[in-house]
Amino acid sequence: MVQRALETTLMKRPYESLRSARWFAPDDFRSFGHRSRVLQMGYSYADWMGKPVIAIVNTWSDANQCHAHFKQRVEDVKRGVLQAGGFPLELPAISLSESMVKPTTMLYRNFLAMETEELLRSHPVDGAVLMGGCDKTTPGLVMGALSMDIPFIYLPAGPMLRGNWKGKVLGSGSDAFKYWDERRAGRLGEQAWAEMEAGIARSHGTCMTMGTAATMMGIAEAVGLSLPGASSIPAADANHIRMSADCGRRIVEMVWEDLTPAKMLTRANFENGIACAMAMGCSTNAVVHLIAMSRRAGHAVSLDDFDAFSRRVPVIANIRPSGDTYLMEDFFYAGGLPAMLERIRGHLRTDARTVNGRTLGENIEGAEVYDDDVIRPLANPIYAEGALAVLRGNLAPDGVVIKPSACAPHLLQHSGRALVFDDYPALKKAVEDPELDVTGDDILVLRNAGPRGAGMPEWGMLPIPTKLLKQGVKDMLRLSDARMSGTSYGGCLLHCSPEAAIGGPLALVQTGDRITVDVPARRIHLDISDEELALRKARWTPPPPRYERGYGWMFGRHIKQANEGCDFDFLETSFGKPVPEPDIF
Repeated sequence: MVQRALETTLMKRPYESLRSARWFAPDDFRSFGHRSRVLQMGYSYADWMGKPVIAIVNTWSDANQCHAHFKQRVEDVKRGVLQAGGFPLELPAISLSESMVKPTTMLYRNFLAMETEELLRSHPVDGAVLMGGCDKTTPGLVMGALSMDIPFIYLPAGPMLRGNWKGKVLGSGSDAFKYWDERRAGRLGEQAWAEMEAGIARSHGTCMTMGTAATMMGIAEAVGLSLPGASSIPAADANHIRMSADCGRRIVEMVWEDLTPAKMLTRANFENGIACAMAMGCSTNAVVHLIAMSRRAGHAVSLDDFDAFSRRVPVIANIRPSGDTYLMEDFFYAGGLPAMLERIRGHLRTDARTVNGRTLGENIEGAEVYDDDVIRPLANPIYAEGALAVLRGNLAPDGVVIKPSACAPHLLQHSGRALVFDDYPALKKAVEDPELDVTGDDILVLRNAGPRGAGMPEWGMLPIPTKLLKQGVKDMLRLSDARMSGTSYGGCLLHCSPEAAIGGPLALVQTGDRITVDVPARRIHLDISDEELALRKARWTPPPPRYERGYGWMFGRHIKQANEGCDFDFLETSFGKPVPEPDIF
């Protein structure tokens, strides 16, 4: 520890080179105003002069259950910043509670990214700690900080504790979907449902299944943006408090080292994120978010990269919904992410740098697995290939994503009749119709639910018709241009690109058409002739825009397709010259 402190001291750069010094150091009228206003808040010169100013971007709110502990954790971060000789400033940002925000948090991920970038640019800050966890907060925060390119470290909220109901372990999301189908089928009573409602989410923290929150927190660590092991710590564990203070101490060091994302990250970091995602049994949402993050960093990965890693990296984390038993609390006790990454070391670029100043290989060296059923050996995986597969064909020229590790095996090669719905209300009404003309071999299709069509909500796990549930059908193929919750499971084909709302082939499917899906061959095909497809395209007319003013209007004008990460075109690195530092006059 003494040696580490000495190394940091030797690398310390001049105070005058810090961004914050532009606000506070000059002997001029404008800096007089900055200093006097800091004094107005009760701080003294000793609190900030000559020190790095650290922004703590906090996505706490009363409406975000996953971040309920962030009120306290921000104080823990501040403690670490002060101990390391920095000056902390809390900057609140939009919270994006996955459960509460409608129509979908995906509509606002890029809003958070813009807010983060502009908060950091417009304030006198030298580095940042990003506090997130609930699904879209991780990519939103990271995307904005990557674009700003000052030193930052990501602090994950951590998963909640295991759910409990009548002695059974419950997983948020996954078991809710499972038992809701049981209730719809008439096999679960109202009292039992109410008891489960009170037991499935019983502490602060994110979903404790391998949903989007756990997936993205793990990916952030694998990319090198979090401290080693940070993503696995349960939110209610005392280790989380210590980790938060560690983030505060480390970011001060990063500022003195001038360890910016541009100096630290290469394509290898994002390839490590993909490999980690596959081994975890990740959420399908990982595709959209990691692509967007990589493009912000100028090291773009693609659907082809995901599919390539899927062919060689097996799922070894036995966490629901890909796994059959365990939850994130168990994953932490079994050794957490460092232990899982050590097991897939051969698939990683171990020379990639991380926020603690070391390489990923150094961070995971010697990490042990304490339970071989929770984190499986490579020779005994949950699923022999990766968590995701990317299919293409005349129905999805730019790709459609499926999670085969959480899909009934008999559906991986299947041909069925399409049953098409143009909007979610029509689908919801139809699936409850006891006379619906449907069989378990059919393929449910929902369209106009993609980025342009609806903001890309989590409608992709289309409900199995009640008629089929009562017959014992547990899974069937479902196709859409929407996303699905990372806690979801089943034969869902998602992110169909191009989406229906801009005239993608999905817009041309008719009820009664046959669709062929072959996951091993990575193929999806609408079984009609090219001539018929062209004729339907000529007759197609676009739906009216969903928004005619405000943020939604801007979203519809500038959102990119799922295969490109759903970022705004004007926010990507390649759009224009870097934004200069703000004028101070």
